[in-house]
Amino acid sequence: MAAVNAYRERLIHLVGGRDPLEVLGETAQALAEIVAAHPAEVLHARPFEGKWTPAEIIGHLCDSEWVYGFRLRLILSEDNPPIAGTQQDAWVVGMRYRDRAPAELAEEFRGLRELNLAQWRRLSAEQLRRCGQHSERGAEPLFEMLPMLAGHDLNHLDQIRRYIQAVQRGG
Repeated sequence: MAAVNAYRERLIHLVGGRDPLEVLGETAQALAEIVAAHPAEVLHARPFEGKWTPAEIIGHLCDSEWVYGFRLRLILSEDNPPIAGTQQDAWVVGMRYRDRAPAELAEEFRGLRELNLAQWRRLSAEQLRRCGQHSERGAEPLFEMLPMLAGHDLNHLDQIRRYIQAVQRGG
């Protein structure tokens, strides 16, 4: 449980004092700019053995948007529902993100994020206190899930940028 709490705290720490909704609102544009600035060959390159490519990270962000959107709706609609974890590596492979155009993935993310962000922005303080039971992290209220998702974005945007630099340096 200590590792789970450390992960949660690390993501929340990345957001700092920023409004998580603002962070979430900036991610789609950041991805679009990354994709526009780099050829697909760079985004599909695997700079580190056993790690995702930048394009696969964008695909993972799409998966996360699906998952967090579902969790949000589940928690708003049911009392203290169970929330299953995911096998993120299996999803990245199964969805074949390495074979998809990075611009297509960034656009898919934009659409999902717009849909979910509109829902997040409509939440009342009372709704933000609603909670689900995550299979790995335990009780997880929406007010905690929100900055975790924002930190997740920041973490992976940084990862994409570092991986692109590694590809451009030759590993």
